[in-house]
Amino acid sequence: MASKKKPEPQCFHLPPVGVETHAHLDLPEFAGDLNQVLERARQASIVWIGNIFLSVKAYKKHRPALAQSPGLFFTLGVHPHEAASVNEHVLGDMENLFRQDHELRALGEIGLDFYWDRSPRDVQIRAFQDQLVLARELELPVVLHSRDAVEQTLRILEKAGFADRPLLWHCFGGGPDLAEKILAMGWRLSIPGTVTFPKNTALREAVTTIPLSRMVLETDCPFLTPHPFRGRRNEPAFMVYIAAEIAKLRGETTELIWTECSATAKTFFNLPPGDA
Repeated sequence: MASKKKPEPQCFHLPPVGVETHAHLDLPEFAGDLNQVLERARQASIVWIGNIFLSVKAYKKHRPALAQSPGLFFTLGVHPHEAASVNEHVLGDMENLFRQDHELRALGEIGLDFYWDRSPRDVQIRAFQDQLVLARELELPVVLHSRDAVEQTLRILEKAGFADRPLLWHCFGGGPDLAEKILAMGWRLSIPGTVTFPKNTALREAVTTIPLSRMVLETDCPFLTPHPFRGRRNEPAFMVYIAAEIAKLRGETTELIWTECSATAKTFFNLPPGDA
């Protein structure tokens, strides 16, 4: 029997204003065809892509090459999996990089991951707190990672005085109640491809309640590939399917979701007006 053919991306003919807020283009999954990936993103009406560096080492290794591609901006933070590496030297290195590189638009992704627990929890908490201090000192927006650690994350952020400070809850996967808590703190939420999964009822309900002025889109590529491409490597061009699914759930147009969420992202990351 012939294998079932994988679907190919459709052309949605959206305005060329898309902002993909969270990609990991420096990972090995993109080493062989990065230029083609970026071209498909442009064809999908994406003009800005945020590449998230998960360590100072990754930044120093890959930033020069990625800088050759137009339309990229960057964030830098030590991911909770690498929390043990956070020390005075690393924090000082990060401070210097943020002061020198104006394309570094936010500190992150930082936070807690109690699902994988690849770093001891007390080490994760300390690294998170130390990086929040740096973000406050440099007046930087924060891109947050929180998995199976919502209550602990909220307590740390409140204690650090982050209510009403610029913070983006990356890869939001909760329901309406959690969304309401996050919105009440003055933060924004980033919606990934998991919103396209029919069984993800809590998130699918939540996106109908979040104002577009507080919502951005992300792929988290190469992870979290949206339907109907599950099983394939994720990439920025697939963000159009996230917008389309949110539009369907809200009873609005894909163009509205696309343009409004992109405007929210531009504001959060302080991106220049117009195209990249």
